[in-house]
Amino acid sequence: MESQSSFVSWFRDSSPYIHAHRNKTFVISFGGEAVLADDFDHHVHDFALLSSLGVRLVLVHGIRPQIDQRLDKLNASALFHKHLRITDDLALQCVKEAAGLVRVEIEALLSMGLSNSPMAGSEIKVASGNFITAKPIGVIDGIDYCHTGEVRRIDSAAIHQQLDQNNVVLISPIGFSPSGEIFNLSAEQVATAVAIALKAEKLILLTEQSCCNPDNNEQIRQMTTAEANTFLQQHQDIGDTISLPLKAAIQSCQAGIERVHLINRVIDGALLLELFSRDGIGTLISSTPFEELRPATLNDIGGILELIKPLEQQGILAKRSREKIEMEIADYIVIERDGLIIGCTALHPNEQGLFGAIACLAVHPDYQGSARGNRMLDYVYSYARQLNLKKLFVLSTQTMHWFIERGFLSSDINSLPEPLKALYNPQRNSKILYKNIA
Repeated sequence: MESQSSFVSWFRDSSPYIHAHRNKTFVISFGGEAVLADDFDHHVHDFALLSSLGVRLVLVHGIRPQIDQRLDKLNASALFHKHLRITDDLALQCVKEAAGLVRVEIEALLSMGLSNSPMAGSEIKVASGNFITAKPIGVIDGIDYCHTGEVRRIDSAAIHQQLDQNNVVLISPIGFSPSGEIFNLSAEQVATAVAIALKAEKLILLTEQSCCNPDNNEQIRQMTTAEANTFLQQHQDIGDTISLPLKAAIQSCQAGIERVHLINRVIDGALLLELFSRDGIGTLISSTPFEELRPATLNDIGGILELIKPLEQQGILAKRSREKIEMEIADYIVIERDGLIIGCTALHPNEQGLFGAIACLAVHPDYQGSARGNRMLDYVYSYARQLNLKKLFVLSTQTMHWFIERGFLSSDINSLPEPLKALYNPQRNSKILYKNIA
């Protein structure tokens, strides 16, 4: 029964993300190493699940190890300069062979429909094509990169057309010039360019290791683009497996992609854990903070109601209707975490009387104990001082000590200003607390 209960709880908790991701465009990039791994079919199953949940999916694969294998069989050296392959005529032949083989292998895995398997009944259609126009990199530092190119243009209209037909779009790191030349491209660059051209909601980079801080080896769970830039400057010797995805994430966010996820593909189910659980398992890069304390808007009303409903049912908070919250929305502040409201409170000011009432302070149970209540209270203090308020009141039935520990003093109904006294509900018998902030 316990396992059943935990499953039901997990499934319910994942439902907001299922709704949020439906009909959204995700670009997922993974290296050739992932394709060679024994558990690659698990990733394919997860791709299929995302598609079945209504995600518009674009997959961009890499082929670096496959190219190296072919060059090694020919006793030819793999040549690189500044982390980019120098693609001579022999290497280009290996590129074409590797891209064709990997594309066919992925299409085959996405076409599976065996009974009693995760792919049963999936019926996924895969579309590939010449979506990328490329140009040669040319000569840099005196080095001729030969057939190594860079993205010139993405045919976003053609990709959208395939996505509109519920196809999964599979893109190889190869581009073509108008004159028919073939160019070997960086998979990270292709994924970035595709995500930007499609104005995708997410770019997801499946990496070979977790993004960790070299100073303490602890995983970095989230960074803004500014923090990611600083990180790369401070750790210039960090390997390509992290530096290249981070640079791709920064470029994507600066071009308007809201969220870029770096996920360790070695962890089984990492993609699902990142997308359908509250805290995820990877590293999130965004232009703005992942968790933001800000004034509430009308769009937040549903999230506020969902947050406070359990507390109202327990009698901790007085019941508030949607209409009342809508009328007073300018008084509310919220903590938003990746699109979810996980904290809220309200300051109802009376500027004539120079006082304010703090109400509806709530933090989601999964995020308590991390000073988020203190952050909201500090925000309230700052806002109250901007309004030149001198005293704050709180009416509480079960959280008195939390406020007392933060400098509030007990009082009685006679100390309440008349407007608050008129709203006092004797049936709740709330304790009255106040704090001078002048």
